[in-house]
Amino acid sequence: VLLLIGGVLLLVIPSVAAGGPDNGSLMVWLMLGNMLCYMPTLGLGNSIAFANLDRLAFPKVRVWGTIGWIVAGLVVGFMGWTSSFNMFYLAGAASVALGAFSFLLPHTPPPAKGEPVDLRALLMVDALSLFKRPAFLVFMLCSCLICIPLAYYYGLTGNYLSNAGFEQAASTMTIGQMSEIFFMLLIPFFFRHLGVKWMILVGMLAWIARYLLFAFGAPEQVIWMLFFSVALHGICYDFFFVTGFMYTDKIAPKAIRSQAQSMLVFFTQGIGMYFGYKVAFGNFGTVSKYGDLDGAIKAARGTEELTFWEQLKRMFSVDMPESVDAGLISEAMLQWKEFWIFPALMAAGIAVIFFLAFWDKVQVADADVEDIAADTPEEMP
Repeated sequence: VLLLIGGVLLLVIPSVAAGGPDNGSLMVWLMLGNMLCYMPTLGLGNSIAFANLDRLAFPKVRVWGTIGWIVAGLVVGFMGWTSSFNMFYLAGAASVALGAFSFLLPHTPPPAKGEPVDLRALLMVDALSLFKRPAFLVFMLCSCLICIPLAYYYGLTGNYLSNAGFEQAASTMTIGQMSEIFFMLLIPFFFRHLGVKWMILVGMLAWIARYLLFAFGAPEQVIWMLFFSVALHGICYDFFFVTGFMYTDKIAPKAIRSQAQSMLVFFTQGIGMYFGYKVAFGNFGTVSKYGDLDGAIKAARGTEELTFWEQLKRMFSVDMPESVDAGLISEAMLQWKEFWIFPALMAAGIAVIFFLAFWDKVQVADADVEDIAADTPEEMP
């Protein structure tokens, strides 16, 4: 139902936009309404999946979400809708179709079916009881905090790559989604050999490595470091976020698993990302030469109409115009280096805290939490 409502809101946006600038505020409200409908479906979708799948089979299904993400970008690019309101028709139709398809999913009644609407459940109050477990408390706090440096990548990598001479930064970033597909399928293998703690820790370490590669690859424009940093996205996302979803499903009693998944999304992609974008774009002001360099590069290249396939072919193309002032490039790249150092240091600090403070004997492939709760200590060892 949420997807149906959200899809209708998206389908209305082009008509509202046709009314001119006076309808700008209404467009914002429509997009906000869509997000309010969409975000709860992340945790709900995870809950339905885990209720009907073996936990180690989850990545094999989840990988299709990444494939869909890539296909959507390819369709928008191929149709030339990058700057067109037609993308809202595509997104709205997809949302409505998914909402309708959801009625065909396996019958998965909520644990509290037949009971009166519980405000505690809506506000995830019962899931807060999980914080009595020191390990889960550490996991949730570290997950929330590390989303602050994570927002640097999602918000400003495209700007950075453009300044570094990448001709089609958006296409280059799809390398990350491609690597995500590969590592998603390897998650069951790594779970058996690493376990929850080391999977999440490796994900955190990958974010540190990514930002350090961005930082130290900037001054001399070491292109392989930048490509490798983007390609790390598979480890960065899969080992951290997907493992977190699986751990949460494992640790939460059946009656509150949906609440727990929603709470994880709220703390990470809600609170963590919100403050992350605030910090990232606040610090972006320190890259004062970004606009000058971006303008110089665009002026040197001129206006060029590219087909979708031509854009895609330039995924690996890096070409800094010779007419761009070398001093401007050097100054901007040094500023970018300083910019990326902060999220690397913050991610490193959080990773150290997680390594020292997170201790949990629960394994994703073990029996359900109710069966092992008595064997899992409530106090930190």
